[in-house]
Amino acid sequence: MSAPGSDALEIPPPAATVQAAPRRTARWRSLAGIPLGIWLVLLILLLFAAAAVLAPWISPHDPLRQSLLLRLRPPGTTTAAGASYLLGTDDLGRDLLSRILHGAQVSFAVAVLSVTVSLAVGTALGLLAGWFRGWTATIIMRLVDTMLSVPAILLAVLTVAVLGPGFLNLVVVLGLTRWPRYTRVAYASTLQVAALPYMRAAEMGGAGPVRLLLRHVLPNIAGPLLVVATSEFGLMILSEAGLSFLGLGIQPPQPSWGSIMSAGRQYVARAWWLTVFPGLGLFILVLCVNLLGDWLRDRLDPRSAGR
Repeated sequence: MSAPGSDALEIPPPAATVQAAPRRTARWRSLAGIPLGIWLVLLILLLFAAAAVLAPWISPHDPLRQSLLLRLRPPGTTTAAGASYLLGTDDLGRDLLSRILHGAQVSFAVAVLSVTVSLAVGTALGLLAGWFRGWTATIIMRLVDTMLSVPAILLAVLTVAVLGPGFLNLVVVLGLTRWPRYTRVAYASTLQVAALPYMRAAEMGGAGPVRLLLRHVLPNIAGPLLVVATSEFGLMILSEAGLSFLGLGIQPPQPSWGSIMSAGRQYVARAWWLTVFPGLGLFILVLCVNLLGDWLRDRLDPRSAGR
């Protein structure tokens, strides 16, 4: 008990309460530190992703339904029956907006799956090369150099021409032609992490290679790999559109941004909307993905911390 007239002793709050407030403050400061432009980019990407996922339910028309009486109608057309075509129709009378929405679904699916394949393959090879070094690293990195010496788009075109067009073949081709970039990043990052003192201490404590790679190395190299995956996501969308434009990707009548622009290139003079609207969507989506990748690179790169 305190003496009369003296200040009462204050009982300190529990340690959990003391630590919770700074953690919440740091979290809110981190969110508040995100620029307004990045919030706008995230909002646009979220809208694109929502449109792709909800395409079967929000499309105003069937993307495969043809009507030669409605072919090449300009944007804003409304028929006598009350059907409206906000972005016009294509050369077969199909609703362009519905086809663009379903094309976004195809582009997102191809990009996500191909990035997943290339990330998994490239990261696994990079971890093996950086951890075991020696002849393992020599073989893997020489294979990487060989793959990087061939233009990726040329390799993709040749592979699709051999395997044939289609959704699954497109995912496999794009995934297995872009893994070398992940391998180089994972290899360099693994070499740095493996040289840290706590890694040697964990190894001396009896941890095996699998535990060390999955428990200690992989979480520490996830940042650079995330940056690469973000930039590769936009590149996969462009690659899918390019291959579909050449007729080696998604085949008609299945809608794809590349195939829509390919079919509309012969009508550019009289039906500009067939190439402008899907091209504009492709431009905005890839631009937002690249801006997000640049921001993540600056945020996760320690050399940019003082910028």
